[in-house]
Order: sequence, then C-alpha cells, then structure tokens
Amino acid sequence: MSHSQESAEVVGLQAIAWMVGNEELLPVFLGATGASETDMRAGVGDPAFLGGLLDFIMMDDAWVAEFCDAQGLTYDTPMRARMALPGGGEVHWT
Repeated sequence: MSHSQESAEVVGLQAIAWMVGNEELLPVFLGATGASETDMRAGVGDPAFLGGLLDFIMMDDAWVAEFCDAQGLTYDTPMRARMALPGGGEVHWT
C-alpha cells in the first residue's frame, strides 16, 4: 500500500517527535545534517525536511525498528512514506 503525501507527512511528523525524544540519536542527526533545533521546529511544515529525516532513520535497520516499534508501524512504513515525499521517487542505487 502506498502513502499519499498527507499520510507520508504524518509519518514524518511521527519521526520528528520520535527523534526529538531520542536523547542518543538526536545529536547524531543534528551533527550529521547540520540541522539545528530551530530547523527541526521549522521542519514540521516542510515535506522535504520530513523526507530527509526519514532518509536518515533508514540509514540503520536498528533505527527503523526502534522508530516503527515506538510508533506501532510496520517496518516498511518509513520507506513507503519516503517515496511519497519530495525527492522520494528519485532514489539512485548506483
């Protein structure tokens, strides 16, 4: 089942809430992306930022599992949501 952009944004908002509450991973995300806490607040309304956050979470299977378990989501939800957000259809594996 694919996501609409609206339902994908909901998953992205869940990801922001989860990330902000994750004291170990939040500094890693901020350091890796150069984002600030202000950027996180502004990112709530930015589908591209939400997609980037999902990209970051999907870098590690353990992060995906932690996020999905905490939110009651299936493990493929972040990937399906990411595909519905800006830039999600432009994945290049080479």
